Amino acid sequence: MKDIPKIGENNEIMRERKRWGFFGIPWTFTKYILTEKKLIIQTGLFRSTENEILLYRVADMSMTRTLFQKMFNIGTLTVYSHDKTNPTLIIKNIKNVRLFKDALSDAVEKDKIRMRLRQREVMDDYDDGEDEGDY
Repeated sequence: MKDIPKIGENNEIMRERKRWGFFGIPWTFTKYILTEKKLIIQTGLFRSTENEILLYRVADMSMTRTLFQKMFNIGTLTVYSHDKTNPTLIIKNIKNVRLFKDALSDAVEKDKIRMRLRQREVMDDYDDGEDEGDY
């Protein structure tokens, strides 16, 4: 794994803003901040809300880009996690979506190594109670 450059304070890796679909202009009040341990979502102007997903809870992610998004170098990243408030987080219209996805993926792997987690340990937290046997 390559080292992720640090930007800003609090071990911040990357910061992006949700953009309007029209020319990719950042006229929205939604920010996505990636740190070494969590993905923070800040929304709002008059009433602000902040939510976070711990990186070790991220299970998978996918990236989509329409032709229009490709023209303006933006895209949509969908993050699937074991988080109770945001099990599926859709990060729409962010600039350099592939760079953000790669940085998030690297940070997730590093955090799982730091926490010494295996996939089975994460899945055990959300078992529905049925015994499926050994893997």
